Amino acid sequence: MSNTSELITRLDELDGVAAAVALRARSYELLRLGPGAGVVDVGCGTGRAVAELAGRGCRSIGVDLSDEMIAVARRRWPEGDFRTGDAYALPLDDGEVAGYRADKVMHELADAGRAVREAGRVLAPGGRIVLTGQDWDAFVIDSGDPALTRTIVHAGADQIPDPRAARRYRNLLLSAGFGDVHVEIHTVVFTDAKALPLLTGRAEAAFAVGAISLEQRDAWTAEQTERARRGRLFLAVPLFVASATRNRGAMPDDRPVRVRPGG
Repeated sequence: MSNTSELITRLDELDGVAAAVALRARSYELLRLGPGAGVVDVGCGTGRAVAELAGRGCRSIGVDLSDEMIAVARRRWPEGDFRTGDAYALPLDDGEVAGYRADKVMHELADAGRAVREAGRVLAPGGRIVLTGQDWDAFVIDSGDPALTRTIVHAGADQIPDPRAARRYRNLLLSAGFGDVHVEIHTVVFTDAKALPLLTGRAEAAFAVGAISLEQRDAWTAEQTERARRGRLFLAVPLFVASATRNRGAMPDDRPVRVRPGG
């Protein structure tokens, strides 16, 4: 199985968790979109949110950097509008959409501020942006070795391009000229084996950079695996949901209208 296939399988499992379903629904509410409104889901993956937004009567567009993800999205949702594109240079005209959504995207970017400014470009004045994502340095994990767990969480977070992007959502939006900025925190709790790959992945990342020894990695992984087997695993992940409105005046980086090739 390819890395992309493994990722899709893991995302499908996590997306089906009740808390994840509720969080997606909350993000749609915060977009405040009327019937027929255009909305872009950036980092759309296999297209679930694009399909759900279309089901709510929106003209939804999915954009992802991965050709493989876009191919899967098109197979799953053949009626959907899916485009390969970069969060820094979206395949959209200036002011083309009324809504912009990015779920668990900003922490993967080297320059989240640039992506948020690009959101301002594609949003019409008065349009809405919603950013959701976890803070990778704030995972709460039950373990018999709290000190080792802290080391694993911090070292693992440091392997993410921007692990603390979510706690900066508010300031990113303000700096990009958005108004009506609002932030919510939703804590998702995992107590079964679905979360085990996420935990073992953090331990592997910490080991890879020399933050923990092989013995520490193996012992910690064995403990979490046993907890999962016995139904004693506990992982709490704070998820930040930030929403804002594209001001009707000029945004800080407003530029002349840019049209897509062939548009």
